[in-house]
Amino acid sequence: MVKFSELNLSETTLKSVKRMGFEEATPIQEGTIRLGMEGKDIIGQAQTGTGKTTAFGIPLIEKIDTKDGNVQGLIIAPTRELAIQVSEELYRLGQDKNVRILSVYGGQEIGRQIRALKNRPQIIVGTPGRLLDHINRRTLKLDNVNTLILDEADEMLNMGFIEDIQTIMSSVPETRQTLLFSATMPDAIRRIAEKFMKSPEIVKIKSKEMTVENIEQFFVKSVEREKFDILSRLINVQQPELAIVFGRTKRRVDELSHALNIRGYVAEGIHGDLSQAKRMSVLKQFKAGKVDILVATDVAARGLDISGVSHVYNFDIPQDPESYVHRIGRTGRAGKKGVAVTFVTPREMGYLSIVERTTKKKMEALIPPTADEAVLGQKRVAMEQLQEMTEKNNLGDYRTFAAEMLEKFDAVDLIAAALKTMTKEPEDTPVQISEERPLPSRGGGGYKGKSGGSGSRSGGGGYKGSRSGANAGRPSSGRSGSGAAGRRRESGSAGGGRPGRTRRHES
Repeated sequence: MVKFSELNLSETTLKSVKRMGFEEATPIQEGTIRLGMEGKDIIGQAQTGTGKTTAFGIPLIEKIDTKDGNVQGLIIAPTRELAIQVSEELYRLGQDKNVRILSVYGGQEIGRQIRALKNRPQIIVGTPGRLLDHINRRTLKLDNVNTLILDEADEMLNMGFIEDIQTIMSSVPETRQTLLFSATMPDAIRRIAEKFMKSPEIVKIKSKEMTVENIEQFFVKSVEREKFDILSRLINVQQPELAIVFGRTKRRVDELSHALNIRGYVAEGIHGDLSQAKRMSVLKQFKAGKVDILVATDVAARGLDISGVSHVYNFDIPQDPESYVHRIGRTGRAGKKGVAVTFVTPREMGYLSIVERTTKKKMEALIPPTADEAVLGQKRVAMEQLQEMTEKNNLGDYRTFAAEMLEKFDAVDLIAAALKTMTKEPEDTPVQISEERPLPSRGGGGYKGKSGGSGSRSGGGGYKGSRSGANAGRPSSGRSGSGAAGRRRESGSAGGGRPGRTRRHES
């Protein structure tokens, strides 16, 4: 690993990097910073969570002339959330140099943005639609831009922004430096690189460093009507620190988040119909640990950079394998282990084989925990809580009461009673989850060519860690009862209005 102090950075940038707690550069950062500071065009192939914002942010900040009040750097991002995250990180990187940064995106009042643009920001981070709006209104002048960055280009392609991107890129001087980042390299992105970039250098993360390598991947074969009860039991047993549940549709997200709250979890949902303010509020609560389970559609979750997610549950298997890779990439960050569980109906097993071929990793069959195992999971949580309280040794007067009770009762009986009082029995309140149609059949809907030619994957694999303990499938964390099932319900499911411009319809 190369230290940032070895990368020839200015004193001000190095000071900001140190304040952010960074010492060693990740592979994408080392390659991008060296080439970027030489002024070369760069194609960076890397997933979210590899540190690419700092990778392109440092050369950009280094290049800014703070005496020049014109826009010198432009970053195009697929979603509002990513635009905000990128601008926040750039602000921290440029703090000691006093670089002025502004993010512009749909859903925010345009008049407010126009006023902010008059304060002469030097870096603009924006979503394609809103950037085009400002260009057409002549409120954003790009004549002095010397660095253009496309972040998560493949996501912008998936969301239908390709023409907007080309229009924006044509509005920026040809003498600029261009950096393009994408987790995958479809043909449309390659064509953009060929048309708008000058002999780009390629910085690619080796497969062994890809986020997916840190993730244990499982599948659960289940009929539609049984999926929610299985999900509830899995959460009780696995005790995720923070979890994201992916649903295929907006209706699915609303119903799942409501049902999880009925069952006693603290869950919120995000999808394209929520107002920007509501989405940001939910994400803030989730990052702060006030919401244990985030339920999301693919579109709403694009560009989210959330640390600390221990489990991803694909309640509905995605239609394309690239979406699967993006979904599970929300966990297993920064060298930590993650767990991904995908629910598959019998008719969707063909999609499972396509995902496995793409990731080059066979998923392990997971036998759903029984109701008794779910209860055992809650007992384990209570035991951990009791143990933690004892180790903290902050019991004061309670010792006196304990001594009195020990004179009357057996010690084992007393501890058992305490555990029973603390155990949160799993809820079995009926919930309403509308059945979704399975995805169109792929290859007859069966899973062929593996498992000894039987065409079936209903058996084998076993429950993670067999059935010897309720912590099966749960990464060790040293926490006690702070997960989803360890807290009381605090809030209901999400609601909200419609945002402004929407480019991709969610069914």
